[in-house]
Amino acid sequence: MSFDDIIDRHGTHSVKWDMMEKIFGVPAEDGIPMWVADMDFRAPDCIQNAVQKMRDHGIYGYYGDDASYRAAICWWMENRHGWQVQPEWIFTTHGLVNGTAMCVDTFTQPGDGVVLTTPVYHAFAKVIKANNRRVIECDLVNNDGRYEMDFEAWDAQMDGSARMFILCSPHNPGGRVWTQAELEGVADFCRRHDLILVSDEIHHDLVFPGQKHTPMALIDGIEDRLLMMSATTKTFNIAGSHSGNVIIPDEKLREKFHARMMGLGLSPNSFGLFMAEAAYSPEGAAWVDDLVAYLDGNRKLFDAGVAKIPGVKSMPLEATYLAWVDFADTGMSREDFTARVERDARIAVNYGTDFGSGGNSFLRFNLATPRPLIEQAVERLQKAFADLQ
Repeated sequence: MSFDDIIDRHGTHSVKWDMMEKIFGVPAEDGIPMWVADMDFRAPDCIQNAVQKMRDHGIYGYYGDDASYRAAICWWMENRHGWQVQPEWIFTTHGLVNGTAMCVDTFTQPGDGVVLTTPVYHAFAKVIKANNRRVIECDLVNNDGRYEMDFEAWDAQMDGSARMFILCSPHNPGGRVWTQAELEGVADFCRRHDLILVSDEIHHDLVFPGQKHTPMALIDGIEDRLLMMSATTKTFNIAGSHSGNVIIPDEKLREKFHARMMGLGLSPNSFGLFMAEAAYSPEGAAWVDDLVAYLDGNRKLFDAGVAKIPGVKSMPLEATYLAWVDFADTGMSREDFTARVERDARIAVNYGTDFGSGGNSFLRFNLATPRPLIEQAVERLQKAFADLQ
């Protein structure tokens, strides 16, 4: 398989492709969907073979004896991230939006505040509000195109009503890989304000050369309030399996989470478990290495093309395949630059306003697509903003 292969996803119930025109008005016949975060690449052969094996067996009954599934997760975390996980720490949820909702539901009460470092992944705020909790936006500082944390400012915002901090690590949409010092600062902040810390690390495998992701679980003194979230879905493009993990080192927190899972009658689907076990393997690891190298090429091509448009800046990506592009210096209104991208360039993107405070002048572009489409998107963007050049 080549990542350059263009696979027709029209008419496959792909939200990314089949909902583009309805949601954004970008024509289905020649639009380029660069919005929702799934990739236009087939999953690796190890996953395809696992699904084929299920199909060949032909019986799709209840899944039992998940020891090998848990062992695969433990193997991956130790070999890819230097983090030793015990099998009993692992809970499987229906993806990490569900995992976030479960954490909010289990460890906070209606009316409690939940801290988000904004701008940040939009589903967090939706889940918090849907659970009748309050979003507390602690703004990241945009320091010359690089997001940084301002703990002194965040301390001043705390009024005692916050019960939880949700960290996006690596950061979506800014693409930051947080340093160990920054993570230690988060841990100190959570201890200072007695917050449960949810660390969503779904993008932890998609880190570019020269960067190193540190799992929050490796930071000292945070274990008694830490809920780790990870998944195969973003890494291997199997989001439709709706499978993710909440990994909880602390026994008391585990007991509380387990009780809530039991109370809601939640259990994972077998397809997600079979696919995850196949993914977390040496074959899966080799595929991810090739994927990251390809995404790195897409990133460089896209950034170089965008840089030629006066007033438009793509935030340097350290991780993820989601480019965060700032149109502030064009002097255009949000409506104007968005219309040029959607109407003139025929590209569907995520709106920066959906990510909370600080996102107003931004659009988010998904770069996980064959390079010929990245080249086409760059050409269209340059043409749509040609009058600025």
